Amino acid sequence: ENNLALNTKKTKELIVDFRRHSTDLASLYINGECVERVHTFRFLGVLISADISWAENISAVIKKAQQRLHFLRVLRKYKLNSDLLLTFYRSSIESLLTYCITVWYGSCTKADRVRLQSVVKTAQKIMCCPLPSMMDIYSSRCLSRAANIIKDSSHPGFNMFRLLPSGKRYRCINTKTHRLKNSFFPKAITTLNSHMHR
Repeated sequence: ENNLALNTKKTKELIVDFRRHSTDLASLYINGECVERVHTFRFLGVLISADISWAENISAVIKKAQQRLHFLRVLRKYKLNSDLLLTFYRSSIESLLTYCITVWYGSCTKADRVRLQSVVKTAQKIMCCPLPSMMDIYSSRCLSRAANIIKDSSHPGFNMFRLLPSGKRYRCINTKTHRLKNSFFPKAITTLNSHMHR
């Protein structure tokens, strides 16, 4: 009816398998054509790896951000006022660093967080004005996203946020792996609970 056709040349297969004894899976064929199997795939601007690590995504983001720091230096050289420099930073560098931050920042390694924060520190030195840290932005975005989910009963994640009988804290999610513990919902609930006492 809608005349849409699947282009197998553009279709990729990404296998996410955390079993201890994983087996080699047979290749996927669509209309007689073998679908290419990849380790990393870009989806909606985010690089997703088969092991759900974010190192490749973070490296790509940092590389782009460092290129844009050059333009910030050029603007500083031409003595633009701090408000314009801040506008440029927020629109071209911070927006890049924080795109989908609630998805990946909680799961990234300490070394990757240091690398991300170093970009912010470099921008701070260029602009000579304080900037919010990556952790502060991550926490505020988690709170904002969680608040939107709590307000929308039709959201698929609405039931993840359940108040305890006291009504003062949200019930924490039981997690057996670091991968789940560092994902959005457990992190958002922990952040919400820590802010409810302030």
